[in-house]
Amino acid sequence: MRQETQAGRQGARDPDSSSSREIAGVGRPTGSARVKRFPRGPPWGRASRSAAVPPSAGDAPAFAQICPFPLPRPTPGARRRPRATGLALGRRSASASREHFSAMPFRKACGPKLTNSPTVIVMVGLPARGKTYISKKLTRYLNWIGVPTKVFNVGEYRREAVKQYSSYNFFRPDNEEAMKVRKQCALAALRDVKSYLTKEGGQIAVFDATNTTRERRHMILHFAKESDFKVFFIESVCDDPTVVASNIMEVKISSPDYKDCNSAEAMDDFMKRINCYEASYQPLDPDKCDRDLSLIKVIDVGRRFLVNRVQDHIQSRIVYYLMNIHVQPRTIYLCRHGESEHNLQGKIGGDSGLSSRGRKFANALSKFVEEQNLKDLKVWTSQLKSTIQTAEALQLPYEQWKALNEIDAGVCEEMTYEEIKDTYPEEYALREQDKYYYRYPTGESYQDLVQRLEPVIMELERQENVLVICHQAVLRCLLAYFLDKSAEEMPYLKCPLHAVLKLTPIAYGCRVESIYLNVESVSTHRERSEDAKKGPNPLMRRNSVTPLASPEPTKKPRINSFEEHVASTSAALPTCLPPEVPTQLPGQNMKGSPGSVDASRMH
Repeated sequence: MRQETQAGRQGARDPDSSSSREIAGVGRPTGSARVKRFPRGPPWGRASRSAAVPPSAGDAPAFAQICPFPLPRPTPGARRRPRATGLALGRRSASASREHFSAMPFRKACGPKLTNSPTVIVMVGLPARGKTYISKKLTRYLNWIGVPTKVFNVGEYRREAVKQYSSYNFFRPDNEEAMKVRKQCALAALRDVKSYLTKEGGQIAVFDATNTTRERRHMILHFAKESDFKVFFIESVCDDPTVVASNIMEVKISSPDYKDCNSAEAMDDFMKRINCYEASYQPLDPDKCDRDLSLIKVIDVGRRFLVNRVQDHIQSRIVYYLMNIHVQPRTIYLCRHGESEHNLQGKIGGDSGLSSRGRKFANALSKFVEEQNLKDLKVWTSQLKSTIQTAEALQLPYEQWKALNEIDAGVCEEMTYEEIKDTYPEEYALREQDKYYYRYPTGESYQDLVQRLEPVIMELERQENVLVICHQAVLRCLLAYFLDKSAEEMPYLKCPLHAVLKLTPIAYGCRVESIYLNVESVSTHRERSEDAKKGPNPLMRRNSVTPLASPEPTKKPRINSFEEHVASTSAALPTCLPPEVPTQLPGQNMKGSPGSVDASRMH
């Protein structure tokens, strides 16, 4: 029995063993392998993966260099409201925090670099299998989490090259002239992919085409190898004629190819086009000739999945996302809580209850939900009083999500914008310049909030009818995901009190309907400042010692402005900090040697 167990473990480590696993629904991979666990300990023990040994007196200077300024310590009894995340450092009393953060050095903030090399996502499948739907939805998600992504649809290149579409004969495999045109269009799209990933700052490119032959896929792999890109294949397989016909009627007959045809003619021509592709279709085969490729097969619109050789973190996130989306008809309702006492006073943050008008809105919302007559409606709230009191009026079961709590304003909690401007004029100006990346001292930024809300998006994609009662910044982030809004637009989306946003997913997007329930409220919307994006780079973070990634990580980290602030903050730095600050953080080894220290663990 012991020999069999050891053999099983050896098989789990054997790279030549079968690396594909078939997953039904949202199942999990079978089998397990023993994982070596390292002892827990302080940061100086964890970083080197060695045993946790208490530091000696000689270790103190080295440890101090990891964090070149004193970390804040939480003050007992200073908690105002439930924390939504651990992204920021510990909460302190308002007075202690205000005295402390003013002496802290700046650090630049930037979008996350989640890929160590650019990735090309290659769609595979017959027409009308949902490839473009998956491409656009996945691109929307990746851009929302901060990974620059763009779709390159070869069909658009073909329409540009061939101005007038004639018939399905263009796609016949024996039409040599058309085959040359189609190949040239694919090569033109690949050239644009390379330009986007190497010159325009893109991290992921989605190559949206049928790619049904091994010859075409080998051409793409050769292109990626020459450019040092990773490749991840997504194949959509569907043999249900009802689903295929529905997709054709909903999307394809309205494409530019059939602008002068009626529905019946368009349907007939498109079915013949599919037959042309079926004659030369070679599906991905992870058990034989494609066993070394990284891929996922989405079978019958998400009923089953087959995953093979996932290479990195971003590919695993893509797989997880694809396993959560569905195409069933549903409606998502988003609204803010009823007007709160802090809304009336113009204060941000805090945990106040509803005003009299807020309670009136809660009752109006209850009647609205009853009139919708929705089956199995899920109701989600945050863990703050205003959303809970709003949901109580519905007399329906509801779930409290800590992730739905309002953005943490740190030391600015329960202050008005006028008070912030008077007390912290520099912080006020920085936030006005770039509202998305700015992080409140000991608080959060919109960028942090997006990361916190990612599990909520995943669960929303899994569900059917849902009502989310949340807060202004949270609602903006959720709405930006569904409407494909940029990070620059997100903090300025209008989300008024006492209104319900009804979202209905459609083919390549989402239809939004605003419903006002005729209950007056104050306006909490603030327009974009004229000083936005002017002056010095506002992408600064306080209270963070996270080493930030660089586009060229082998040269130096992205802390170019660190030296500029050493002189102004030298009084706050420990005496052990050397007078000449190197180009990399103390204790940080940019080559990733075993002795390097992950300063992000110090949060």
